[in-house]
Amino acid sequence: MKKNYKIKTLLFALSILGTIRLKAQENSIIVNSDTVVNVAFGSVNKADLLGGVSTVNVTNLLKKSYGTYSLDNLQCLVSGYAGTIWGQAPLILVDGIPRSAADIRLVEVESITVLKGASNVVLYGSSAAKGVVLITTKRGSNSPLHIDVRVNTGAYVPKRYPGYLHAADYMTLYNEASRNDGIAEKYSQDLIQQTAQGTNPYKYPDVNYFSSDYLRKAYSKSDITTEISGGNDRARYYTNVGFSYNNDILNYGSTKKNNSMLFNIRSNVDMNLTKWLSASTDAVAIVSDNYAGRGDFWGTSATFRPNWFSPLVPISMFDPNNKSLQTIVDNSNNVIDGKYLLGGTSTDQTNAFADMLAAGYVKTKNRRFMFNVNANADLGSLLTGLSFKTGLSMDYSSIYSEGYQVAYAVYQPTWATVNNSDMITALKQYNNDGSSTNEFIGQTGYNQTMSFKGQFDYKRSFKQVHNVSASLLGWGYMTQVSSDAGHSGSKYQPVRNSNLGLQAGYNFAHRYYIDFSGALTHSAKLAPGHRDGISPTATIGWRISDEKFFKNNVSFVDELKINASYASVKQDIDITNNTTDYYLYQGYFNNKGGWYQWRDGVAGGWTTGSVQGENLDLSFIKRNEFRVGLDASLFNHFIILNSNYFIQHTDGLLTQGASTIFPSYFSNWDFSFLPYLNYNNDKRSGIDYSINIQKKVGAFQLSAGFCGMNFTSKAVRRDEVYQDAYQRRAGQPLDAYWGYVSEGFFQNQADIDNHANQTFGSVKPGDIKYKDINNDGVIDTKDQVNLGHNGWAVSPFTYGVNVTVNWKGFTLFAMGSGQSGAIGFKNSSYYWVSGSAKYSDVVLGRWTEDTKDKATYPRLTTTSSSNNFQNSTFWSYKNNRFNLARVQLTYDFNERLFKKSFVHGLSVYANGDNLLVVSKERKMMETNIGSAPQYRFYNIGLKASF
Repeated sequence: MKKNYKIKTLLFALSILGTIRLKAQENSIIVNSDTVVNVAFGSVNKADLLGGVSTVNVTNLLKKSYGTYSLDNLQCLVSGYAGTIWGQAPLILVDGIPRSAADIRLVEVESITVLKGASNVVLYGSSAAKGVVLITTKRGSNSPLHIDVRVNTGAYVPKRYPGYLHAADYMTLYNEASRNDGIAEKYSQDLIQQTAQGTNPYKYPDVNYFSSDYLRKAYSKSDITTEISGGNDRARYYTNVGFSYNNDILNYGSTKKNNSMLFNIRSNVDMNLTKWLSASTDAVAIVSDNYAGRGDFWGTSATFRPNWFSPLVPISMFDPNNKSLQTIVDNSNNVIDGKYLLGGTSTDQTNAFADMLAAGYVKTKNRRFMFNVNANADLGSLLTGLSFKTGLSMDYSSIYSEGYQVAYAVYQPTWATVNNSDMITALKQYNNDGSSTNEFIGQTGYNQTMSFKGQFDYKRSFKQVHNVSASLLGWGYMTQVSSDAGHSGSKYQPVRNSNLGLQAGYNFAHRYYIDFSGALTHSAKLAPGHRDGISPTATIGWRISDEKFFKNNVSFVDELKINASYASVKQDIDITNNTTDYYLYQGYFNNKGGWYQWRDGVAGGWTTGSVQGENLDLSFIKRNEFRVGLDASLFNHFIILNSNYFIQHTDGLLTQGASTIFPSYFSNWDFSFLPYLNYNNDKRSGIDYSINIQKKVGAFQLSAGFCGMNFTSKAVRRDEVYQDAYQRRAGQPLDAYWGYVSEGFFQNQADIDNHANQTFGSVKPGDIKYKDINNDGVIDTKDQVNLGHNGWAVSPFTYGVNVTVNWKGFTLFAMGSGQSGAIGFKNSSYYWVSGSAKYSDVVLGRWTEDTKDKATYPRLTTTSSSNNFQNSTFWSYKNNRFNLARVQLTYDFNERLFKKSFVHGLSVYANGDNLLVVSKERKMMETNIGSAPQYRFYNIGLKASF
């Protein structure tokens, strides 16, 4: 409830709280949960939001769109977010604490807020300099006991598998490659014919990894969730208990038992301890177990040639007169189904199939515990409007694996034809069967995160129109990661963030806004005297629609608000060199810095040498940003608009100055005196926007949303030396893909002789021809140019759409996302086929003398073909695509059906995920190489309320 106070009271309060955050976002308007948005260290009435913020009400979303991952398809709903924020990885906070989004299920979430602008994230300090995603979990309410039970079951169906050639086709084309190279053919026509006819798949193997021998048609997943909530004016509670289980698409050997199980329990409790003191405590426990049979099935599926050898050696085809063969069988620990021994060769003494059948398994166990406690004191008795909040969190996670691994023998058969029948007359054994029956501890790891916050808040409203608020806060966290020495090693330096935050704001009648935010950030990565940095931001806003001149002249606009901000945020998260070095400002030596010789080179030894120069002036990296935003509602809330234009400069990124800043003799192959410097600068700019419409037509209620972002980036300054201006990275997009311009295939030797000399290996007709960009008669790295934007980063245009239709208890919901303006390269092993590697179906379009005018693939060769396998326009493709992420149909039973029962509500639904990719390159985009396939997920579910 609003209260009136005299201006002198305000001035007195501000004199005491001069260093306390004045927070325009937290005003005294009475609002409900549907109009409140969670922001940094507080919440704000949606009407007073000052731009650079997007929010999703997950509780409402779950009524029509069921998912499990906490950030499920967020790119379909939030502009400027596509896994990153404006192309940068954000900080993930769950209830204000750094946590993994994967540890929170969507059914636990109340809302998600994406903080994009620098002015919105500055209070979190350095670690939030690239944006923040706030995940807020559900809490109890002052209401009777309420129970929701949700049950789901579904199937993952593979979209597609790679298309590799069968053994006979592979051998035929490999012979062609041999002829192209002027060497003898490797495979006889009789061998090819016997293989094609399938007369004996053990002697003439044709191994298809993607057959039903090894894979299920689909695999299943089921989950159940129970939510319990309620409370009174003294205490409120929310409990979430969930269980999920899935098996695997693999269906061979020990992988038949592959499965994953997850159990989680969350309890959030809010308490009013006294009239002036309240507290909350949250506890989460997550137990997940995974069983996986050994063997890199998916990895070897991209490399194991179909004709190489049979994974199984049939006992029934042993020479009955050779008793030693039966002795091998009798002494083997691995007689598969009583019919087979394990196959192999001298170069393949282990293989994925044998691993799956005999090597054992790995049981991986994850245990996570998350706990936080908060207290909120109303200090109004000392000063009206004053309060204090504090919170502490402790998160622990551990991972360890119990392995069972046994050595095994493989056998290479010798075949002979006896009485017109194929027979195995001898076996060559490699390795020996092991006898271990004990599990052992494999990987172990332990993570710990602790955080603390404390903040004073002050908010008052004067004469119903002067709204002020203030806060001063301190926040910090530390994450320690460790693992056993047998794996990734230990990180002795924890991840730290600590800062003080200050914000001051004022709004007049919720029409004119001014806001100041700032942080004092500390970093141990910098030298003493440079470890503290100040990050100021300022924001202004104006609700134009409340002005009389606007109201009287523009009737179709319900609301129009504009805002602008400037920020300069200091951060140290980019002060890293991706090695074990932490204090990059320090210079240091090691005991193997160089090799010196004596006795005319006969002897020598290591000498101490410099590894890195010292720079005690190394400082924070700066994110300087200007942003302008607009919010509008039109035609009686029929259309809701939001838009933000931003220009962001990231200055002072690190370089060691090896190219232009220091002489070359400061560094060579065995020593370096080069220090790290704040030198490189980047620029990002763009506009993100969203449009939402809603309309009721008779019994139908329609709503639709579109969100998008147009994005550009540029490397403003780089430490680089390029002879030609077109190769300089400065001035080019940050995500530029560099490569060569293809001019097709060399058609004959004369074509090669008349072209610039290509330096990537020998060239023959049918090889790719590259453009001589600098006309120097040589094709080398100087002929690389910017070919386009990197489609794996952030595309120049990204967007999301969602549509909802309600009719008489039925709700149809669909959402999708897309991108355009970027490129990718077809440079996986599926396309870059060389040597004796496995052949994919793309080689069917190979260049030959007969197909030279229509060829789509270079000539085949048994060599590495390094000339052909360079990133170039030949292999590039447009990464434009639209993904239909989800379609769900829900039916909510009329509550009148349950008036006299303990059931309060019932909903049933069916949904499909990852249903469709719309693109010219759909086949390629839906095909994974060397890893498990992409899946469509079909699910049915039920939710009951009690």
